[in-house]
Amino acid sequence: MIDESDSYSDDDFDRPSKSAVKREMLALQALGAALVDLPDGQLASMPLEDPLLEAIQTARRIKSREGRRRQLQYIGKLMRKIDVTELQAAYDDLLNGRQLHNQQFHELEALRDQLVEVGPESIGEVVERYPAADRQHLRQLIVAARREREAERPPASARKLFRYLRELAEL
Repeated sequence: MIDESDSYSDDDFDRPSKSAVKREMLALQALGAALVDLPDGQLASMPLEDPLLEAIQTARRIKSREGRRRQLQYIGKLMRKIDVTELQAAYDDLLNGRQLHNQQFHELEALRDQLVEVGPESIGEVVERYPAADRQHLRQLIVAARREREAERPPASARKLFRYLRELAEL
């Protein structure tokens, strides 16, 4: 015989499972650990409440592995009490900014290498990309970088060429 009180209703399953709660807790701890590892300037740009900021600063001072682990758990606990969507968005923007910066850096390196490899004939591409470029200065840098490479000297002119390209990209 089945007792009616033993049957489950839909109301019994409205809350998240223990596994889902644990995954969320671990994700918040991971975000907290990432915030602890940020440099001071980047941490200052994050929208942090005072208790959370104090906990992060305390975690930075703790040298003990176990003490740091417990502090990170405490940071996760504090983060469960607040809405972290704004904080997560700010952190994601910071990471995307780094990736974009690295991508631009690699593109400029590739452009510099192409200029040194091909020579002054490839200046047109740079001028098309960056109209403010000084053709004569660019040609001088390319010729000097090619001479250095052929003489197997340190790439001082190639570095100057890269700095000039970076200045053009920032304009």
